[in-house]
Formats: sequence, structure tokens, C-alpha cells
Amino acid sequence: MRYALTAAQMRSAEERAVACGSATIGELMDRAGSALAAEVSRRVPAGDVVVLCGPGNNGGDGWVAARVLARSGRVVRVLTVRAPDELGADARTAAADAIASGVPWRLAADPDVAGYLTTAGVIIDALFGFGLRGPLREPFASLVSQVDRSEALVVAADVPSGVDSDSGEVGGVAVTADVTVTFSALKPGLLLGDGAARAGEVVVADLGVDPALLSDEATLELPGASDIRRFIPLPRRTDHKGSRGRVAVVAGSVPYAGAAVLAAGGAMRMGAGYVYVITPDEVAAPVLVTWPSTIVRRIPGGPGGSIGDVAAVVTAVEDADAVVVGPGVGTGDMVPDAVRALVSGYPGRLLLDADALNVLVGSTGPLHSRPFPTVITPHPGEAARLLGVPVAEVVCAPLRAAQLLSGSHLVCLLKGPVTVVAGGGRAALVSSGGPELARAGTGDVLAGMIGTLLAQGVDPFDAAVAGAYVHGRAGAHGAARLTATSLVASDLPHFIPDAVREVVGG
Repeated sequence: MRYALTAAQMRSAEERAVACGSATIGELMDRAGSALAAEVSRRVPAGDVVVLCGPGNNGGDGWVAARVLARSGRVVRVLTVRAPDELGADARTAAADAIASGVPWRLAADPDVAGYLTTAGVIIDALFGFGLRGPLREPFASLVSQVDRSEALVVAADVPSGVDSDSGEVGGVAVTADVTVTFSALKPGLLLGDGAARAGEVVVADLGVDPALLSDEATLELPGASDIRRFIPLPRRTDHKGSRGRVAVVAGSVPYAGAAVLAAGGAMRMGAGYVYVITPDEVAAPVLVTWPSTIVRRIPGGPGGSIGDVAAVVTAVEDADAVVVGPGVGTGDMVPDAVRALVSGYPGRLLLDADALNVLVGSTGPLHSRPFPTVITPHPGEAARLLGVPVAEVVCAPLRAAQLLSGSHLVCLLKGPVTVVAGGGRAALVSSGGPELARAGTGDVLAGMIGTLLAQGVDPFDAAVAGAYVHGRAGAHGAARLTATSLVASDLPHFIPDAVREVVGG
């Protein structure tokens, strides 16, 4: 398992590495600066380099990079926001070594240094690392604005300056890097929100910190195929359809009949033994035509072609191992009562998606107090409504939003360019998906997939992570076959087998 470390976790790991004698701060700085220089040399073997050095240890990394590049024969200039003799001990030593190697420097505030940025082939941003909080102030903001107007290749040290390393938030201006060389471990802000767009290509440089120290500190999981493999219950010779999970999908209405079809398809292709589709009479036909091996349990329709009988819904799910409710159920008069009846009365694993989440706006207490495993799968708009905040707040800080919506028995899967999963004290980022999934209905497929994993007894957090990962890879396989432009939600279930094969091998 890979992890992303927050600023506090990274700082603690480095302090522990120093305390146990495996490295000094100066040695870590030397390794970081050397990694920066190596990445610059690999990408742009010749040409002038300007290094922007901040007042702390990130600036020290920049001074080391300047020294290494100068010794290799490059023309290097340092623009520093603080005179070398005003730096902390380790950064001051790094600056002195660079100056002794012939590296010229100027104060970044000098009025005549802007020309250096316009003529440089490479700019190294070593102003701030993972410790920055809040928006950049002057003179840093003006300096960063000049960097973003440059045509040089921009290489950021650890985290682009102006990006919050924990959340990816950008409070004002920030460096837009072509490459970010981050040290020892990924940082959440490089993967989330505006930070992901500012980071460019991210390269993790090993500084020799003991991996055990890093993993001891880490709490944010970055699962890959090898991690997901153990969450996919493969069929055993002794299995029968009853042992492969019974998932009930309460979905569909006359305007959104396709949602029931899509959710059923996700559940079927993920390997459920039984898929019960609980849907109004008028929606039964398209489900059976598309997925004839589902068991359709018809319920009376109400006004608008949605749920018309709450008791019928409750009865229809009684023998299920897990229930998915919400895709396309609409906003009929009885939908809120049906959703609340399942939240308060269904004694098993429950997933709420789409219209079911909108029912709970302003009254999420029953979700958090529910003693049974529950998964919610909002997109940013739904999450914002549940939290009572602007959508922009969720988009800027999705990890925080997902954590606020989660609980000890409640897992939140927040959809987005990177899927965030939080619950039970755990958190994960799933980045297997791509823009091909930005189509109506793909979330319905995901709900069905996770529902199957819940019905098969997979831990709810792991089920959400595994479902999101396989869903993303199914999208990638579909895009490779049909193009990202042409892939639609109804195609997606047919590529789940390719994704499962890739994850489990064989």
C-alpha cells in the first residue's frame, strides 16, 4: 500500500529519522536538492537555470540544487527572498556551499531581477514546501505571478508554492509547475483540488527515510491493483448462487428507468449471486430485457412514475444481504418515506446514492446514528447539500468534506477527478478513473458494484475503495476500446470483466 503524508506526518517522520540517527536535516536537504538537480538535468540537459529560494528548508533544497547544477557546468542564478546570512543553520550552510561553488545570487525583491525569469530555460520553485498555510503574501505573490508568466520549464520542490500540501487548496496565487519533485512520499495536496492541476507531473524522490517511519505516520491510503486484489471475493469451487451475495437494488422511475438498468448491470457484472431489482411496474420491462438474469420485484408506482408503496419496498428487501437505494428513484411523494424507512429499519448493509441522498439534506443525523454498515456515494453537489456549504468548498477540500460526512459505521465515497473514501477512521484516494467517467449514469453502475461487494461481506470501506478502483479501470478499458468521447454509462458494465481480470490477474 502506498500512502500520502500530511505536513505534520511528514515533519514527524523526518524528525524521527533524525532522532534515530539515520540522517541529519542537512543530509536530507542535500539529497532533496540533488534529486531536484537530477530531474532538471534529465529533462533539460542544457540552458540557464533560475532557482527561487525561500526562507526555510525548502529554500535550502534549492540552494543545494543550484550548487549541484553549477558544478555540472550549468549557468545557475539564485533569487532568494532572504539574504544567505539570515537563513537558518542548515539552509545557511547550503547557501554558503553554493556561493563557494560560484553560484551568483540576488534578492528576489530587487527591482531589476525580473529579466532572469523571462530568459531562463528552467525555473526551480523552492520557495515553500509542505509547511505553507494560507495564501501567499508579498513579495512571494508577485514573484509567483512572474513565474507563471514565464515560458520556462517549472520544477517545484516538494509542493508548488501557494498550494496547501494537505488539501490542495489555493488561497490566492500559486506556482503552476510542469514537474513537482516531492520528497519521500506523496502529499495529499498534489492529488486533490487545485493542487492536482498545479503540480504537473509528480515524481517521488527517495531521500533515504526508512519506509517504516513513513508508513507508521501515514493515514491516507493510495491503493493500487495489488491492494484491491484481496478485496475481490473470487468464486470458490464450493460456491453457489446463495453464497455469492444477494443484493437488492431499489432504483428507477419512469423518467429515469435507465438508472435501474445501470445499477443492476454494475451489480451483475461484479459477481452477485442474486440481484433483486425493486422498481415500479412501468420500469420492470427495460431491466428484464437488458439483464434477464436479474429478479425484478415490481412495486406499485406513484405519481411521476416513482415509488408508490413504502411497505412494498421494505418487504422486497427483507432477504437481501445488502441494499442499494437511490439511483433514479426520482422525487415522488413517497420516495422520502421509503428512504427513511430503509435508513431506520433495514437491519443490514445499506448504500445510498443519488436521489436517496437528497432526501436526507438537513437531516443526516439518522445516517450517523445508524448502527449498521452504511455507504453514501455523493458527487460534490450532493455532498455540499448534505453539509450545507457551497459546492466550491467541497471541490476545494474534498478530503475534509468526505471526512465530515463519514462516521464509525458510515463510509462516504465522494466522487470527483480523484475519488475520496472516508470512514471508520480511515481515508483513501482512488485515482484509477479518468474523464471518460464524466457521463450521466456512471455513478449508478458504481453503486451497483459496491452493493455486490457489500452483499459478499467485504468490509464497507474496502468495498467502496475496491468498487471505485474497478469502476475506474473499467472506464479506462472502455475508453481504450471506444474512446473517452464515445464511452457511455451503458457501455461500462461490459468492461467490468476486463477490469476485474486486470486486478486479480489471469
